[in-house]
Amino acid sequence: MDRRKVAVTVLIVAACLAAVPFALPRFYVYLMALIVTTGLLATSLNFALGFGGIYQLHHAVFYGVGAYGAAVSITKLGVNPWLAFIIGPLVSVVLSVVMGLICVRLSKLYFGMLQISLGSLVWAVVYRWYGFTGGDDGIHGIPIPEIVASPEGSYYFAMIVAAASVWVMYRIYKAPFGSTLQGIRDNPVRCQAIGVNVMRHQLAAMVIAGFFAGVAGVMFVVVDNSVFPDMMFWTLSMEITIMALLGGWFTMLGPMLGAAIMVALRTFVAAYTDYWTLALGIVCMLVILFLPDGILGYVSSKKRASG
Repeated sequence: MDRRKVAVTVLIVAACLAAVPFALPRFYVYLMALIVTTGLLATSLNFALGFGGIYQLHHAVFYGVGAYGAAVSITKLGVNPWLAFIIGPLVSVVLSVVMGLICVRLSKLYFGMLQISLGSLVWAVVYRWYGFTGGDDGIHGIPIPEIVASPEGSYYFAMIVAAASVWVMYRIYKAPFGSTLQGIRDNPVRCQAIGVNVMRHQLAAMVIAGFFAGVAGVMFVVVDNSVFPDMMFWTLSMEITIMALLGGWFTMLGPMLGAAIMVALRTFVAAYTDYWTLALGIVCMLVILFLPDGILGYVSSKKRASG
């Protein structure tokens, strides 16, 4: 019976989302696609940080590299856009492996600080390499396939890719690897003592998270037709960390909710005042004080307590 209710709920939500381009103006269609894109980025961070306990403090660099991988492949190398959409996440995977091998020997804050340093180095290269990446101007007017070039096409592309990506991460989370990863998060010393290769699992989690961050970067290319260096600046990494915190660290859909809150605050509150970050700070303070597990984390704990 519960599965039937879940299936019906999923179908209703899917039908509502499919109807968005027909019911809302183009700006809101674009905004929904941007929320889903940013939400997938926050969900990929949550896979490493929330479920794995890995201090991924510069996760945005994988997002930016994935976007630039696709954009540069199309505009500079003349690669077919569909092939470029695959190249983007693979470039993020390569960077994840390289940075992971360097950082994984450290733990917690030391891991995060080293990753911020390496990520900032990548950002500096992209920011200054005018001949290849466009420098601080970025790359604009990226040609993409006609089927996803319209606001409606890019919206459906973002929704389908995000849904498939979240489902894959959920299956990994529910697999033995996911259980082992959570055990490492809770007690890495004990896991090491019983024979678990902690560093190998953490590296694998980084690569998975980096891959889906690269997928989110490709989604942004489709939705916005542009890339720019700020996509991999460390401040964006802090923003997506706040998204995961708001929605719920230990939930799969919490970061998506956090992304919706952040994008809505930035869009609508910023239209009336330059101090929209004050509203964000108040929301974060209330969540930390009264909902330390995030919004969906609180809902989940209440359901477990009542069930």
